[in-house]
Amino acid sequence: MKTLKSKEAPEPIGPYSQAVESGGFLFLSGQIGLKPESAELPDTLEEQTRQIIKNISAVLNAGGCSLSDVVKTTVYLKNMSDFAKFNAIYAEYFKNNPPARSTVEVSGLPRNALIEIEIIARK
Repeated sequence: MKTLKSKEAPEPIGPYSQAVESGGFLFLSGQIGLKPESAELPDTLEEQTRQIIKNISAVLNAGGCSLSDVVKTTVYLKNMSDFAKFNAIYAEYFKNNPPARSTVEVSGLPRNALIEIEIIARK
């Protein structure tokens, strides 16, 4: 097992790695939409989603992968009423061969984020 880190993604806010490489896969910890340079969280679901995908891309890149290597995502939404808004943005990034995905509503997320996404990618 090898831990990965990208300086272009925010530091973890707890005792965990940004990602771990094992058995030809990258397992990315859940990302909220923190801006890496300031650790600020944007206000809207749309801004948070785009920042999360930017952060995920940076961590994937550190592991030699890209969004096209993603095989599974798990999405945690604070409000399922945001599902359609989230889907519209998500579809921009996963146009062809979208990965398997689970989306669940949760009662709360770190830093009161509106969304968190975790990723599994194949190298």
